Amino acid sequence: METKTILVIEDNEFSMKLVRTLLRLESYDVVTAENAEKGLFQAKDIIPDLILMDMRLPGIDGYQATRMIKNDPDLRHVPVIALTAYAMEEDAEKALRAGCNAYLAKPFDTLQFMEVVQKYLDAEPVY
Repeated sequence: METKTILVIEDNEFSMKLVRTLLRLESYDVVTAENAEKGLFQAKDIIPDLILMDMRLPGIDGYQATRMIKNDPDLRHVPVIALTAYAMEEDAEKALRAGCNAYLAKPFDTLQFMEVVQKYLDAEPVY
């Protein structure tokens, strides 16, 4: 079975460690970036199976980075899950309008987190 690669774009060190640990426990390859600029470069380089995107990033925010991913012919098929401390309904709608496939508010339930990750890794890519 092919190992899935997940790109995590997150600037909060604690959140990054938690997400990375959860994903590695499930034997996923995890690539990390602390800002959108680095994450976008890595996404083009590795074409991950899934991107976990913090919405509140320094420089280019997660909304703009997601729009850039969804406008890129090489990356538009990659599911993007928003990870954010914003918990308002309009924030979820904003993330979905930007092109995110799902939205998880921090702090998140680890079981729910893994269920959402697995759902999007198992889905057929949409090109």
